[in-house]
This record gives sequence, structure tokens and C-alpha cells, in this order.
Amino acid sequence: MNEEIKIPENIMGTMGENKLLLKISVPLIFSMLVQALYNVVDSFFVAMISENALSAVSLAFPVQNLMIGVGVGTGIGMNALLSKRLGQKNQPAVNSAAMNGIFLSLINMLIFMVFGFFFARAYFETQTDVAEIVNEGTAYLKICTIISFGIFFDITFSRLLQSTGLTKFSMIGQIIGAVTNIILDPIMIFGLLGFPKLGVAGAAWATVIGQILGMCADLIFNLHWNKEIQLGLKGFRPSRKVIGQIYSVGFPAILNTSLFSVFAYGMNRILIGFTTAATAVMGVYFKLQSFIFMPVFGLTSGMIPIIAYNFGARKPDRIRKTVRLGLIYAMCIMLIGVFLFQAFPRQILSLFLEKPETFEIGVTALKTISIGFLFSAFVFVGMAVFQALGHGLHALLIQTVRQLAGTLPLAYLFSLSGNLDMVWWALPAAEIMTAATALLLYRSINKKQLLAMEESCDVLMENNKQ
Repeated sequence: MNEEIKIPENIMGTMGENKLLLKISVPLIFSMLVQALYNVVDSFFVAMISENALSAVSLAFPVQNLMIGVGVGTGIGMNALLSKRLGQKNQPAVNSAAMNGIFLSLINMLIFMVFGFFFARAYFETQTDVAEIVNEGTAYLKICTIISFGIFFDITFSRLLQSTGLTKFSMIGQIIGAVTNIILDPIMIFGLLGFPKLGVAGAAWATVIGQILGMCADLIFNLHWNKEIQLGLKGFRPSRKVIGQIYSVGFPAILNTSLFSVFAYGMNRILIGFTTAATAVMGVYFKLQSFIFMPVFGLTSGMIPIIAYNFGARKPDRIRKTVRLGLIYAMCIMLIGVFLFQAFPRQILSLFLEKPETFEIGVTALKTISIGFLFSAFVFVGMAVFQALGHGLHALLIQTVRQLAGTLPLAYLFSLSGNLDMVWWALPAAEIMTAATALLLYRSINKKQLLAMEESCDVLMENNKQ
């Protein structure tokens, strides 16, 4: 029989909810903003090459997003399980969750390496026959997928830090990777300081080098400062049970991101039927929206370990307070996004677009799509709650409504009008549908789990008094 090892109470269960959420989320929000910045910087420098170069990077985005989604989804499952075990004060289970998460990162890396070697060109040829876009996009995507160990292990090591509240170290790792990429982008794209001029491929090399350095930093932080998790290969064997527990939450999260990649791929196919300029605009929008969405993702990433820990510790009141605070902060961030995209679309797009026809397409797109941002706050907070409480299928459902059952069918129907401006309205319409779905699912969980937990805790307290 395995003896349960007791570990001290974590700040997740003791610190005031607002202070705790800010302590964990603010560094994550900052690091996500830095991440968004270097995504935008990539597009900024690539746009200087040509519009086709920008289109090539835009068409590669669904695969890059899928890579991030697989890594983050695995990390979310590991994080939720690990935080729950911390709440239960079970140290061997904490270590097992961490090591199995690292093992899964290795498997994910190998899968995308195979894709990069054998299928990168075929992927681009399904979307366009423009030789320049296919050639530059293939070179870019091969580098990002074949040398993908940096991104997968960086995400995993960063999540380990987040699960124990060491988000300042996670932030530092993110900054190291992002700053490296930002510095190397112009050097490797345009051949500065004695480097060869690599063009679009230079942006890919800058990205993977930044990811590798960020990974190294996060590994060092875990080994030297993360005392609540002991990493080591001695005696480790992959556990089907633990992997199943990780992916009971993580796999639906991966499917969520897969849906987004399908959505991005489908939108590119619809838009390219109008003009290649529309795909360039969509690519720029995806990068620009990250300035708004990434901080919310940082916020919700901070919510997940807090909710998961207090679920394991049976503290429903702390869960509800965290959800309310998270929604308030998410709404504030989204309001900023609506204001910026409505008030300054021309100033923002002037950083990336020059052709008058492309520019006008972009202005209409930003103003239309940003209408749905406020509803997105309900969606993202709801998904974080579902993931933290082990309801990954709920998160999958609302993402399915948001992208496959909502945006893509609407975009296709609106495209039949022959009016490109109509296609953009599919995005805010889908956000409204998804927010309503998320609200209904949360009310069900609150009634079935949190209220039931609260009642059982009250009964236990009464019995202890007697």
C-alpha cells in the first residue's frame, strides 16, 4: 500500500482570492503580451518583404496554432491534475503528473517533426497554387515543426511553474524567448550583422531559437526553485492511468485548439476565393487579436490552478469568487480591445498593409469582428472553469459551437452573397451563440457540483460540532 505523504497548505487555498488571482495572473498576462508582441513583430517584418510573404506566414498559422494548442492542452491537463493532487497533499501523485506531462511533450514533438518532413508542402498546395507563397510557406513551416522541441518542452516547464504559483519565473522564461525572437527577426530576415539574408525562413529560425532559450530558462527555474515538484528520470515509467487523467481534461482542450486550426484553415479557403489580400488581412487580424486575447488567456491560465486546487480542497466559495473576479477582469480587457479596434483601425493596420484595397478590407474586418469581443470574455472564462473542474468535454462543446457550428457555416453562407464584408459578420454572430452556451453550462455545473459540495461541507461541519 502506498503511503500518502503530507505536504503543507499551498497559497492557492489560503491567500485572498483577488490578491491570489492577481499574483498568479498578472505575470502571465505580461508574459502573454510579450508573446503577442513577438507574434506581431514577425508579421511586421515579414510584411516588409511582400504581401505574398505575409500570406505565406498567415497560411502557416493554423499549423503553428495547432502545435501550441497540443502543447497547451497537454499542459492544461497536467496542470489541472497536478494542482488537484497538490490540494490533496499527495506528493508522489504530484511528481507522477509532472513526469508524465514531460513524456507526452516528447511524443507531441515527434508527431509534428514527421508532419514537417513529409507533409508541409502538401499542406500549402491544398490552399494556393501561387509558387512564391507555397515555397516560402513550406520553408517557414518545416523549420517550425521539425525543430519543435523548444516550444513543447517550454510550454510544459512553464505550466509546472504556474501550477505551484511560481508565475514570475514563468514570465521570465516567456520574456527571454520573446525578446530573443524580436531581436533575431530583422537580423535573420534581412541579413544584418553578417548573417545571411534568409527572408521568411529567417522569421522561423528566430522563432525556434527563442523557444529553445525560453525552454532552457524554465527548466532551470523548475530544477532550482520549484520545491513542490521533484523531477527525475530515476524509476519513472509512463503511466496509462495518469496519461488518461491528463488527457481527460487535456484532450478536449487540444480538440478546442484543433477546431480553431480547422476554422483558420477554412476561413482562409473561403477568403482566398475573394482575393489573396483577404487572407493577408485575416493573418494580420489573428496576430492583432492576440494583443487582446492573450492577456485574457493569461488571466484564465491563472484561474485554472486556483479553481482546480480549491476543488480538490473542497472550497466552493473560493471557486465562485475566483470565477466572478476573472469575468470582471476579462470584460475590462475586452472593452479595451473594442475601443482600440473601433477607434484606431487605420493607424493599427498601417503597420502591416500598404495597398489601398487591402487596407480598406482590413479596416472593415477589424471594426466588424471586434463587436463580438465582449461576448468572448464569457466564453474564455467559462472554458477555464470547465477545464479546471475536469469538464473538458464542456470546453470542447462551446468551442465547437464557436467555430465549427458557428463561424465557419455562417462565413460560408455569407460568402454566397458575393460580398466580402458580409463574411466578417460571422465572427461576432458566433461569439454571441457561444457565450449563451457557456452560461447555460456553467449554471448546470454550479448547481450539480459546487452547490452539492457546499452542502456536504456544511453537513460535515455540523457533524464535527456535534
